[in-house]
Amino acid sequence: MDPVRWREAFEVAMARIAGRFARVEPRLRAGRLVLGLLSDLPRKNCWTIAEWAGETSPHGMQHLLCRAVWDADGVRDDVREYVVEHLYDNAAVLVVDETGDVKKGTHTVGVQRQYTGTAGRIENSQVAVYLVYADERGHAAVDRELYIPRSWTCDPDRCRAAGLSGDTAFATKPDLARTMIERFLDAGHHVGWVTGDEVYGGNPRLRTALEERGIGYVVAVACSAEVPTGAGKFRADALVKKVPKRAWHKHRCCPAAARSSANTSPPSARAPPNRSGPTFRALARSPRGSCGPGRRSPKARTSDSFKSGSADRTSPGPAISLGRSPI
Repeated sequence: MDPVRWREAFEVAMARIAGRFARVEPRLRAGRLVLGLLSDLPRKNCWTIAEWAGETSPHGMQHLLCRAVWDADGVRDDVREYVVEHLYDNAAVLVVDETGDVKKGTHTVGVQRQYTGTAGRIENSQVAVYLVYADERGHAAVDRELYIPRSWTCDPDRCRAAGLSGDTAFATKPDLARTMIERFLDAGHHVGWVTGDEVYGGNPRLRTALEERGIGYVVAVACSAEVPTGAGKFRADALVKKVPKRAWHKHRCCPAAARSSANTSPPSARAPPNRSGPTFRALARSPRGSCGPGRRSPKARTSDSFKSGSADRTSPGPAISLGRSPI
């Protein structure tokens, strides 16, 4: 990529959010912070980024993140519009997932001992849920929500000391995902699919919210998850065995999604991460006539509907299908 053109594009993007800052100093420092985050620094924090940016101390970066006046949610909205404007695809996919930062101490907002994929184990960490917009031309984060555990929301004094409202309510990760997805859709945007791992696939409220909005999904569920059909409820693994092989159809993921995955196995052979059991299945709800799923959908081969009475033919709308993962 031409570095001159890249820098020009970066300045255009930063100009787009300029109005979200009350003063010019934090706006300029925000640009340096973003460049530092995009740099090849082996470790990125206020100290290392400040030094990389030529500042004599980390206090300016810390002030930007802790006390400076700027509209963080407004910047989020500007970034979302910028991403959709440049990557727009009517069949794009929203990917929801969480990530964490390992922390020391107990004062960072939301920190507690909890599982984080960053470390691959339970650690003292801060976890956030992210929403990513992905299509054939690329992918980028468009929203974020910090996960605040019950250990925090049950302690109003601790919340207030950390800058949160004393009446901060607890929200699960799927609840945060639903909030972000609805915010994206309410902004007037459209996607073909939503996808996520078992943390989100195992939450019926999230799946119901997507169905009510007419949005297809491909999500991982535990093999023990119960799936309703016209013939009653079945375990996911039992239901998969009832579907004849001829009912399965392969769907390819978009090239950008394939490139973004570190797994080099064929799309139909990719499996969800093993988090709580030896076997996972992918649960999909596919709007009829829609294109194939995106980023996470390669983990499954999905059918448009069940054969031989397996599908719930009495319910209106899209049919449920299960993906099979050869683990």
